Parts: sequence; C-alpha cells; structure tokens
Amino acid sequence: DAASARSFSLCSPPRSLRVSSSAPSRPVTIYMMPRTLVAACSLLGVRARPAASRPVRSVRTRTLIAHAAPRLSDPSLWREQAFVGGEWREAEDGAIFEVLDPATGTTLGVCADGGAREAEAAIVAAKNALPAWRAKTGKERAAVLRRWFELMMEHQRDLALIMTMEQGKPLTESMGEISYAASFCEWFGEEAKRVSGQTLDSPTPGRRIITLKQPIGVTAAITPWNFPSAMITRKAAPALGAGCTMVVKPSDLTPYSALALCELAQRAGVPPGVLSVIPSSAKNAAAIGDVLCSSKDVRKLSFTGSTAVGKLLMRQCASTVKRLSLELGGNAPFLVFDDCDVDAAVAGAVAAKFRNAGQTCVCTNRLFVQSGIREEFVQKFAESVGALKMGEGTADGVTQGPLINEAALAKVEAHAADAIAKGAVVRVGGKRRKGKGYFFEPTVLDGCDATMDVASQETFGPLAPVFGFETEAEAIAAANDTPAGLAAYVFTRDLSRAWRVSEALEYGIVGVNAGVVSNEVAPFGGFKESGLGREGSTLGMDEYLEVKSVTMAIDEA
Repeated sequence: DAASARSFSLCSPPRSLRVSSSAPSRPVTIYMMPRTLVAACSLLGVRARPAASRPVRSVRTRTLIAHAAPRLSDPSLWREQAFVGGEWREAEDGAIFEVLDPATGTTLGVCADGGAREAEAAIVAAKNALPAWRAKTGKERAAVLRRWFELMMEHQRDLALIMTMEQGKPLTESMGEISYAASFCEWFGEEAKRVSGQTLDSPTPGRRIITLKQPIGVTAAITPWNFPSAMITRKAAPALGAGCTMVVKPSDLTPYSALALCELAQRAGVPPGVLSVIPSSAKNAAAIGDVLCSSKDVRKLSFTGSTAVGKLLMRQCASTVKRLSLELGGNAPFLVFDDCDVDAAVAGAVAAKFRNAGQTCVCTNRLFVQSGIREEFVQKFAESVGALKMGEGTADGVTQGPLINEAALAKVEAHAADAIAKGAVVRVGGKRRKGKGYFFEPTVLDGCDATMDVASQETFGPLAPVFGFETEAEAIAAANDTPAGLAAYVFTRDLSRAWRVSEALEYGIVGVNAGVVSNEVAPFGGFKESGLGREGSTLGMDEYLEVKSVTMAIDEA
C-alpha cells in the first residue's frame, strides 16, 4: 500500500530496488523473487530506483509479503530489528528469519536473527547501564514503569493486533492480555517504592543489626509464545523496579510483541541498556541461551516454558550458581463434585480449558467429574464447547484461534487419536479443521482413563478429556498423580470440602469455583516439577533482590 508507507525495500540478491512515496512512516522491507520486482513496482504506482542489497539468510525464497504495520494506528510499533543498548540493529551477520501467521500458515514478516554476539553485546550494555539505574530511587524507577503502563494502555489495540497476527488468539483475548501485561508495570512500579529492609535486635550487647535489600544485578529472561507480552512484563517490571537491568530472549514464534514493548519502554524513559530484546530463529536460540546461562555478569535467569528446557537451563546455570525463576509445564486437574453449581462449573471449565485455544500453562488438562452429576455436566459442557466459534482472531465473534504451529496441531491430533482408540467417546469436535491454518475443533472426550496419553501428558490444545470418580479421596489421589504441580481447580458448594481439597492438592495455584486465577496481585508459581520461585504479587519483587545483613558495634557511652 504505497499510500501507507514512505518506502519499501525490495530485496532479491544480487539485485534490489527501493520504492518511495510521500506518506510519513517507517521503512518497510519486502522480500521478493526476481520476477516479481517490476510487477510490484507497477502495482505500487511509483518509480523504482536501485538500492543497496544485503544478504538474505535463514530464508530460502520470497514472495510478496503483505506487511502488517499499515494496519496499526502507530506503525512504528512494528519492529523487525533487535533492540540492544537502546538501539535498533540488524543481526551482525545480516541474518533474518520468517514469522508465520498461525491462522493462515503464511509468512507474516521477517525479523533480525540474533545470536551469541548480540546476546554478548546486550549483556555488556546491561552491565554498563546497571550502576546509574540501580542508583535511582525506587520512586524514580516507579515513574518510568508507570509511564510504560500508560503507554501500553494507550496503544492497547495496536499491541493486541500485533499479538493476534503472530500468535493467533482472538483479538478480544489479546486486548485482555495487554491489560494483564500492563498491570505488572503498574503493580511493580508501586512496589518499587516499598522495597525496604529491617532493623533487628541483636543477641549480643553493643550490637545493632539491619538488613538491606539490593538489586541482584544484570538479569535475563527467556519467554514463551503463548503470552508474548505478559510473560515479558511479569519478569521485566519487577526486575526494573528493583533496580536491575534485563536482557530478554522472546520466542521465535512471537518476536513482534516483544519488540513493540521495547519501543514503548524507550518512549517511557527506560535508559539505554536497561532493557534489551534479542529476537532469533529457533536454530540460534540455544546459542543465546548458552551465553545467558554461562555469563558471570548475569546473576539471575527467569524462564517460562517446557519442563525439559527448564531442567536444561538449570544445569547450564549451575556453573555460575545463578538464581533461577522457572515457570514450567502443568497438567491441571479440574475437580467437579456432586454438590457444585453445575452451570457455574461448566462456565468455569470452558474458561479454564479453552482460553487461548487451550495453550496456557494453567489450562485444565484433566476434568474429574463425580458420578452423580457426570452425565448432566458432560452434556452441558459439550453444548457450551460446541458453541465456540473458530476462526482468524481478527474476525467478529471468534472465540477460538488456531494452534501456534503444525507441531502443536499434530500433538493434539495424536492425543485425541490415542484416547479414542482406547475407548474415549467424542461428545463434540474431535478433528482438525480443513483448510488453511492450524485449527483443531474444540473437543470434549468422555470416558477417559489413566491409560490414555491425555492423563499423563500436557496436551496444550483445545482437547478436554473427562474422567469419572466416586469419592473425594479418589479425586485428590488422581489429581496429584503427576510430576507437575502448577494449577488446579475445584468446584463445590461445601466450604469444608473446599478447604480440605485445596490444602490436599499439590499445586501452587488453586481456583475454588473460579476458572480464571491469574492477576498481578496473586503469586504465580508451581510445586514439584512445575518450577521454582513466584512471579507477580509482593513476592515477585523479592526474586530480583539480594538481602544483605549489616551488623554494627556501638560504643558504650
């Protein structure tokens, strides 16, 4: 759209063209095959002149890519470069990688493919920025975080649109995530002003003891694709509020949300080097992780992702004894007792299972329904699930977006096929949607048992397996029969049962008669192999602080 952008770089080694128009915006890069160059210029209706070419790596061939930035109210939020030391930069070797739209399976855009060198540069920038940022008062840092929060809310729709295009979730859900992400900037900005130590009585005469809380130093975060904005601010906001600096490695599947947040952070007054983001392809992720884990300058690593990768990072961080925050996989049980409000339980189950097409770490993975209400619950649940509307996230009325990629879709298919082969009954859905994109029908399977993969493995998709139970003790035992321990849900009208079951469940988060449990005030984290540490809440700031004890001898008068 020549009316929407000032310039387009049309690159096709060894030839490239630059196409210009008069409308104010940022340069937009479009990679093309040679035969399309002349036709594209004609379509744009503008003159073309030769421009310097650059190597195109990580991408084999190109066709015309419809750029997303013109769809934004503020096109400058669409960034394709790494953000290191307060500067936007290409990868040192000029490499780029593709980002796909999961709703269509087609290329959304390209991004700088950072690697070890960019990670090293970001750590140096963070180290250099640390003394001045650490020296600011909590109130001064709070003002910057507050402004970041305000800018995120002012640009909520643009940020949500970027998220929907690269991640696939419905626009209404993306709007909700931006609000959720911004809340951490607001919350930890307020908490930054309240960081304080203690004065302690000494058991020794003539001594006084005080404790100080000080920023841990340079920190790093590796964040996932399913909540590409909130998982960054839930880590970066407490780090910055505490006086730390941070280097972020976002998912290769959703780099644009991370880079848009950097643009707003820069506008909010975050100094150069305090926050850097290194996008990369999957093939470069390990190299960046190695640098972050092995660096003696990085004193803390925060990671949200799979349990297997979390264990790998723990091993890699052992050589420098880094502090770790790990939010890993879940296998959330949803316990429905005979005495519950069935309609409330159905609504809670839909919310807990099908948000983000089942792609959240706290999503219900196993529904245990007591025998007295099982048929009523399953019937109403299947009806509600059948009413969900699949489609591209920007379309009106869509409540279910796609899976993130083909691998995720194949996993859901495999889990469904395994359960059906072992006797599960499909009550609604059950198959991949034909056509473009990575869609799987919202599905309810009844008659599931412990021999099926859905009982022991996290599906991470829109597949809801229903298991039966008779007694409270049986339900608790089945719910706890997993190495994961992130989130669990209980629906009952019996207050005593609510207390008993909540305390017996080996999970870090429990929702009682509630299917949505995450906010900036409640601590977020798991038991067992679901991770270490807590994010959000007043505890989230402590993850980025060291406690120093100072003992003073007092001269007697």
